[in-house]
Amino acid sequence: MGQSKEEFLEQFGRDYGYPHAPRGIDEIRATEFKRLEGTVYLDHAGATLYSEAQMADVAKDLKSNVYGNPHSQSDSSMATSDLATSARHQVLKYFTASPRDYKCIFTSGATAALKLVGECFPWSRDSCYMYTMENHNSVLGIREYALSKGATAVAVDIEEVADPSKSYGSDSLFKISRHSNQRRGEDVYQNGSLASISGNNLNLFAFPSECNFSGHKFNLSLVKLIKEGKCMGFPSQKQGQWMVLIDAAKGCATEPPNLAVCPADFVVCSFYKIFGYPTGLGALIVKNEAASSLKKTYFSGGTVAASIADIDFVQKRKSIEQNFEDGTVSFLSISSLRHGFKIIDMLTTSAISRHTACLATYVRKKMLGLKHNNGKNVCRIYGQQASKVADRMMGPTITFNLKREDDTWFGYREVEKVAALSGIHLRTGCFCNPGACAKYLGLSHSDLVSNFEAGHVCWDDNDVINGKPTGAVRISFGYMSTYEDAEEFLKFLWASFVSKAMALNNGYMLNMNNLNLLDDWSQQVVSDIRLKSITIYPVKSCQGFSVQSWPLTTGGLKYDREWLLQGSGGEILTQKKVPELSSIRTMIDLELGKLFIESPKCKDKLQIYLLENSTHLSAEVDVYGQRYQVHSYNDKVNTWFSEAIGRPCTFMRCSNTNYRSCTITGRRDRLCRDTRSKLSFVNEGQLLLISEESISDLNSRLSSSNGKDKQQVVVDAMRFRPNIVISGSAPYNEDNWKRLHIGEADFTSMGGCNRCQMINLYQNSGQVIKSKEPLATLASYRRQKGKILFGVLLNYEDCMDGEDDTVVEKWLQVGQEVYTSTE
Repeated sequence: MGQSKEEFLEQFGRDYGYPHAPRGIDEIRATEFKRLEGTVYLDHAGATLYSEAQMADVAKDLKSNVYGNPHSQSDSSMATSDLATSARHQVLKYFTASPRDYKCIFTSGATAALKLVGECFPWSRDSCYMYTMENHNSVLGIREYALSKGATAVAVDIEEVADPSKSYGSDSLFKISRHSNQRRGEDVYQNGSLASISGNNLNLFAFPSECNFSGHKFNLSLVKLIKEGKCMGFPSQKQGQWMVLIDAAKGCATEPPNLAVCPADFVVCSFYKIFGYPTGLGALIVKNEAASSLKKTYFSGGTVAASIADIDFVQKRKSIEQNFEDGTVSFLSISSLRHGFKIIDMLTTSAISRHTACLATYVRKKMLGLKHNNGKNVCRIYGQQASKVADRMMGPTITFNLKREDDTWFGYREVEKVAALSGIHLRTGCFCNPGACAKYLGLSHSDLVSNFEAGHVCWDDNDVINGKPTGAVRISFGYMSTYEDAEEFLKFLWASFVSKAMALNNGYMLNMNNLNLLDDWSQQVVSDIRLKSITIYPVKSCQGFSVQSWPLTTGGLKYDREWLLQGSGGEILTQKKVPELSSIRTMIDLELGKLFIESPKCKDKLQIYLLENSTHLSAEVDVYGQRYQVHSYNDKVNTWFSEAIGRPCTFMRCSNTNYRSCTITGRRDRLCRDTRSKLSFVNEGQLLLISEESISDLNSRLSSSNGKDKQQVVVDAMRFRPNIVISGSAPYNEDNWKRLHIGEADFTSMGGCNRCQMINLYQNSGQVIKSKEPLATLASYRRQKGKILFGVLLNYEDCMDGEDDTVVEKWLQVGQEVYTSTE
């Protein structure tokens, strides 16, 4: 045991690891979560994990018993009904809700439960829907029902103005601050009050037991105080009766609301958040009196006692559960709940709460202590300022952003990508909680609108706009999380995002100011740099072929990435989606004018004539935001490719009629066209250049980082799918080159190539293998502003001398000298 863990246990030993349970955390991880070996899973707020014993019990149950549709009187139906009744009682027990006062309505999840409340709540023009800013979109969505019925909707912030442990029941325990009021059709406020609200209406107040963005835990004594109107700034009882809804989807996994103490009218949950399985099943725990006020319009199978098809006659069932559960419930999922609750009951929710809380407290403290070499903080953690008693009022969630030593932000997508390379699972974005996101990140309404107008939407890569983060990084702990998970995450932060003191000569980091190459063409050869190899990739994401020489066109290397495969849904197929593409071999014979294609899954070799118009359909496709004019091939060709990759697809060729324009000013008074670069299916630059010396340096780093016990990883240039490989330069000198002259051809550097997971794919004995390398090692020293750069992208300058409009075909040839310029 390391000293660090000893210190951790000295501080948290009473709470960590379930010391009083039949099985401790180390045994649970070793026996129930073997699949987590080598993985750090820190997204329990998104979905926690199921245990092996739990799933074995589910499988045994389903194999041993016959469960039928519960809407009948057969033995199998009655067995299902009995199980459902038992499951309802188990859910109520979990929330300490008396079956005399509450009912459990099964839904497809917490969102469906919230939607049910919104649909059935008796909204009127006198009603008000009030909700905290820190709420999930699924809670915000209820306002659409309220506003559509003429009700008022208003978001609020809640501030604790006293310590709950000293002031329980105080009228001034909370202060409520309203945001702008929403109502369709007319203004609702007169002199700052809810003018149109009368005393006979029903109103709804919604808040989460724990904010899924920040982890801030709301004090559940809010329930009684809201219902009694005893919060500062809250409408009085004269303005109607208030019902309270708690979104417990996040909080119930570690601290379910105790409804015997805090008698909310509605509580929603999803069971996969508690014990991982089943998904697609949640519950609305509803107070009997509240259920009687809900007005349900639709009826369905299972909800009626009797109905007549051709006249307006229906009698709904009296049971609350049967009235609100439309159709057949997910009874096999319901039958599995008892197996999930088994491990929770063994550990107890109080022990789970303490276990996860101590991990979060430990990591939060360590993160706040991380500093760059210049003394500036690395981590900005959100949510702690929300409570005067931060540790006790924070759940096992840490949401943060990271800053560089120059005070600029690391984008959250960069953090997520680098974490994935380290086997760390976390979540980024706003987590469907726009109010908390805006509140903690300091985003104004104008910021949010301008971000949207700039193209930012949920789940995209626009993580920093105008110098401000658009979201954050979130880690969260679950009942099976360990100290080792916490330590691996902290080591990852330190290794990947904390600047350290460096020697002046620190290898070949991304420092564009260190190199001082000559910029005169005649003096440009700093060493004997030569063109080592040329590779053409006719079909995007398929194998290429090497040549000794090859012609250039306006699109770069002739026929390079001129074809691609499109899936049946219109998506572009790449190796990241379809690894089988890597086994398809290609070759072009310029003399024969043919493209030859082979696959180990196809008996015959496919032959495509380069000049013959064998296409039968012209269309436009979108490839990563760029529109292309394409021709497709006949069914015979498409069938061949579908067999080769094991899925339906269409083979397409880029049309020769479309061009992309970019102006490049030539050297020595040479005039370049508004370079009509033909649209081939390249992602960015027309050619990719890789240096052998850079590959050698990468391999030396891979060797030193693997250690004695790990398998040696060696990569060659072909792993990066380059068009040209050069030798004779210093490692990473290519970063500084602005222009290149090879043979008679001139090229412009478009900058470094941003690498992705595709370089981690390789073939072994006909199988496509995915590893973490070399991208993980590249990320440790070749990362710049969210990009992991290796190799440089080039565009061919198709230039003309004088007024002659004749284009002379130029060729690249292996062995040619490479001249470079930094200007």
